[in-house]
Order: sequence, then C-alpha cells, then structure tokens
Amino acid sequence: MKKRVIGIVGPTASGKTALSLLAGKALHGDILCMDSMQIYRGMDIGTAKPTKEEQALVPHHLHSFLEPAESFSVSQYAEKARAVIEQVSVPILVGGTGMYLQSLSLPMDYGAVGGDEEIRRKYHEIADTRGVDALHAILERVDPVSAARLHPNDVRRVVRALEVYDLTGSPLSAQKMPGPEDAPYDFQLYALDLPRDILYQRVDRRVDEMIEMGLLEEVKRLKDSGIPADAQSMQGLGYKELLPVLDGKAPLADAVSLIKLRTRHYAKRQLTWFKRDERIRWIPFLPGQRLEPIADMICENNWKE
Repeated sequence: MKKRVIGIVGPTASGKTALSLLAGKALHGDILCMDSMQIYRGMDIGTAKPTKEEQALVPHHLHSFLEPAESFSVSQYAEKARAVIEQVSVPILVGGTGMYLQSLSLPMDYGAVGGDEEIRRKYHEIADTRGVDALHAILERVDPVSAARLHPNDVRRVVRALEVYDLTGSPLSAQKMPGPEDAPYDFQLYALDLPRDILYQRVDRRVDEMIEMGLLEEVKRLKDSGIPADAQSMQGLGYKELLPVLDGKAPLADAVSLIKLRTRHYAKRQLTWFKRDERIRWIPFLPGQRLEPIADMICENNWKE
C-alpha cells in the first residue's frame, strides 16, 4: 500500500499556510515546505515564510536549510522531501512550486536512463560546428515525434533526446510517460479556489505588508552579506526588483508596483499549472469565510481520530 501524502497547494497568497496549520494540528501531522524560495535562510519576509510561532504549532521540515548563495535543483528537493516523507507519520506538503510536486509524483526510478558525457559532447559539437538545424535533422531521422515537439534552438533537450536514443536504441517519445497511478505515494491534494480578482487583491496587499515589515532591509542584509545579484535565491520575486532600489537606480514605488505585477502574473501561471492536475480538489473560498470547516473536511477525508 502506498503511503498517503496530503498536499495543500495552489497560487501564492491563497491561504495555504493558514489552512495547513489548522489541518496539521488536527491530524498531528508534519508540514513539508514545497516552496522553492522558503528553503533559503534569511529570506523570510519576501517568501512569506511561516513565522517561528507558526512553525512551533506544527513540526515543519525543509524550511531555511540552504544558504542563499547556494543553488538547489528539483531532483535534490525530491530526494530530501522523500526522506522526510518516509520518516513522518502524516506528511503534509504545503506550497506552490509545481515542479516540486511533479518531482515527488514521478516513480522513484523515472529518468533512470543515465547520461553519457561523450555522447552529449558529440552532439553539442555538431550544434556548434554545423548548426542547430543540422542537429535537429538528426533527431528528425531517429525520433520524429520528439523532433516535432522540440524547437531546434532548444539544444539541451534535443541533445538529451538523442542521448536517450543512443543509450537505449529507443526513441524518447516511445518511452512510457508515468501517470498518477505510477506515483510512489497516494496523494490527496487540496487547493483554495478564490475568485481571480480577490486573489490579485490579496497579492497586492501582501506585497504592501512585506514592505511594511522590512523587505527592503531584508534584501539589503542579503546584498551586504555578499550574496551576488545573479544567485538563484536573488531571482525570487521581491528580491530582484529591490536590488536596483538599493543601487539608487530605481524608486521604491516603481519597484513595489513591479513586484505586484510580476507576482500577479506568477499567481496566474501557478493557477494554470495546478488546474491541469486532476488530482487536486479545488475548494471555493471567499473573504471572511472560516478555514476551520475546510480543515475539518481534509481531516475527515484522511486520518482524523
């Protein structure tokens, strides 16, 4: 029997943290961060990280374990998250990073076709010397389905498709893609479904609150500590937009407006991503509505004593 994993997912500012604390307490569960920015130390305000008081209510994992100067991959997240899932009784994933959820939804051995540096070098040399169209033409001969899907300029994926063919003798497009039934866990996924205009209002209000809480000062501390502007962590919303303010190249008001705009766009992309996942149960939610009945429903569907 597969281990059950609850997920409270969805776009930024939709109320995931508050709902997860209620459900986590009732289920005696452990919350696992599923946010690609909350993993960094010292990045608390701009990532809307649960406060120390909130984290004390329910055991939390995978928050603030990485230095901001370090990079971190999706596969590394999957490895760490799976280790925690196996250790706790009631794992509750909370966050809006869809790629993290996808990585945990794939079979443990998915992508087991290894790599070969010599093969990759051969095809990269073809792209460099004969051009990307010549490389793409090779893929068209051995795997026309993948070739139709991949643009010639997407050299990395074209090379990977050719690498898989050389290693296995089978086109990448002929290999079975895993479905929900192949996932290593029994996922029970929930998301709060707010009207779009309400969600955007919450986004704007949250950005204002972050500025009031000292987001500019948080970014300054990171910059002064030597974190480079091109670090993976500093590409997060609210951080990259404020660096020009600190450098005297942009007014704060313009940066705040840009953060709001980009965060609304990000929320829209998150909605598009998660709406494709048929496993998710979307729960209508309006301002002023209490979260306790929703948390009770999640508990009743899972492990409520």
